[in-house]
Amino acid sequence: MKSAPPRSTACARSYASSVTNARYDAVADFYEAGWTDSYDDPATAALFALLGPVAELRVLDVACGHGRITRELARRGARVTAVDVSDALLEKARVVEAREPLGIEYVHADISSSPRLSGPFDAATCSFGLSDIDDLDGAISSVARALAPGGRFVCSLLHPCFAGAGEVSGSWPARSKYSDERWWTAEGARSTLRRAVGANHRMLSTYVNTFREHGFGLDAMAEPPPPSDWAEQAPEAARFPVFLVVRCVRRPNP
Repeated sequence: MKSAPPRSTACARSYASSVTNARYDAVADFYEAGWTDSYDDPATAALFALLGPVAELRVLDVACGHGRITRELARRGARVTAVDVSDALLEKARVVEAREPLGIEYVHADISSSPRLSGPFDAATCSFGLSDIDDLDGAISSVARALAPGGRFVCSLLHPCFAGAGEVSGSWPARSKYSDERWWTAEGARSTLRRAVGANHRMLSTYVNTFREHGFGLDAMAEPPPPSDWAEQAPEAARFPVFLVVRCVRRPNP
């Protein structure tokens, strides 16, 4: 059987974007209902703690989804541009913006494909979005170009070193190997979103090296605990690091 011809880089990125778009468009209602505008969970609290004050700053929210983090950035005084590949999720964000205007600019684009953004930005955030992005190198390159030198990039993700336990799926399949970097679909009963849309597993070293290659210096890390109810409802999983929050700083141009 004759194999299909290889795609060009541009075509491959276009294909990946359409696949990601379809994954998230299909779960937009579920996503909006499950992740509301509350910000006291450990991972979100750690993200805002590492980000620091944002009043009067220009902030880019990457993989913004239905705008949960985006809106809180604006409420804290930031001038926010938010980008996502899913038109269905962005439509939900725009409905809220029309009802309760915060001056947010929403952009429908694949961050991996160097979209035109109204930068430069003082800071950027990405809440649990990097594992949803198929082209990590392209995404971090775009964020680096959008940030002013000295700008900070704060991202949260499932801890790359965590394989999951019991009903909780971690960053990679427990039956696989940590070094097996690939897209996969979670099976844990408590991992509702990842069962629906899957995620890309990458080693911690892959993230750190990609940041470095695009001009970021690692500035701070946090490993917030899981929600308090895990100790009782998912005690085996609660023994492991579940979340990772990283702050990088864009190095000055040479």
